[in-house]
Parts: sequence; C-alpha cells; structure tokens
Amino acid sequence: MRKFTLCLLVGGISLQANAQKIETTPQMTSDVGIEPIRQGNWLVGGSIGSLGYSFEGKSFNAALQPRAGYFVSDGLAIGAQANLGLRTEKDADNEWTYGIAPFVRYYFPNAGSSTGRFFGQGDIGISGSSVGKNAALALGANIGYAHFITKTVALEATFGYNYSKASINTGSGASGLGIGVGFQIYLPGRK
Repeated sequence: MRKFTLCLLVGGISLQANAQKIETTPQMTSDVGIEPIRQGNWLVGGSIGSLGYSFEGKSFNAALQPRAGYFVSDGLAIGAQANLGLRTEKDADNEWTYGIAPFVRYYFPNAGSSTGRFFGQGDIGISGSSVGKNAALALGANIGYAHFITKTVALEATFGYNYSKASINTGSGASGLGIGVGFQIYLPGRK
C-alpha cells in the first residue's frame, strides 16, 4: 500500500509540474497592413539616438528628436519635431544644440511588407546652439524603415542628409550624413 501511495504522490506532483509549465516568447513582429498609417491617425515618438559626423567641422554629434504627427491621408503624415543634441569637436568645447522643425513623412505603399514600411521624411526648421546666438536654417532629408513589433508600436532606423546654415549673411554652414534609431507609437484617430 505504501508503494502505491508513493507512486500516486510522485505521479500527481509530476502532472502538476507539467501543468504549470508556461512557454512564452517575446513578440518581435506584428502583421499590421496599412491600418497604423491610415488617414486620421496620429504618430508620437522619436529618435532615441541619432548619430552623425560632420564633413566640414570633423565633429561628432548625437541628438534626441521627439516628434508628433497627423496622417492627412493614407501614408502621408505632417507634424513637428524638436531637436535636442550634443556636438563634440576636436580641440573645442562641447556644444549643446536645439531646434524645432515641421516635417512631412510619406510611407511608400508597395515598399516593405505587412509587418513594416519604408518611408521618406523631409524637414525644414530653425536651430540654435549654446555657442552661437543666431538662429540657423536647418534642413533634413531622410529615408527609413518602420518595423512593427505590435499593431501600434514600430521600431525605426533612418539614414539621411542634414544641413544647418549658421549665418545666412556669411554663407557658413555645416552638413553631414547621419543615422538614427527610434520608435513610433501609432494612435488611431476618430472614425
């Protein structure tokens, strides 16, 4: 009888242990189609890291660019972004940069997949720095890819060209290539 009871007890514990086993994997992709980029939706997010190298000044910069936009038609968003950054240059003091720029972003309809979209973004705005007292013209043209990890959140990678004219009268300016990594949250609009 003891052996039978012991077998029942071991078997019950074994079954209980198997019943509690839960296997989960993190979600890495979501099949979203065109829903997040429909007319009337909003996007909120930004670049959590933007790295670049200036050709003229041989300087390195990193920036944080929060942004918000509204889809005026399917795949076309307009909005504004802030630019908050730090620029370091050899044999010079660090320079803090800031600015604001309206942007236009277009998601290419047949470029990508059901879990991601290629896009192009252009912006024009004003910028300044802790070193200079004048506002500067700032332009940017970027291409990127948004990979949807859920139906409303996408991770993004961008590559582009950025230009800043320090003084319109003297003609001096800075330009360079930059890469960025960020995220966007796509909020549904009213239907």
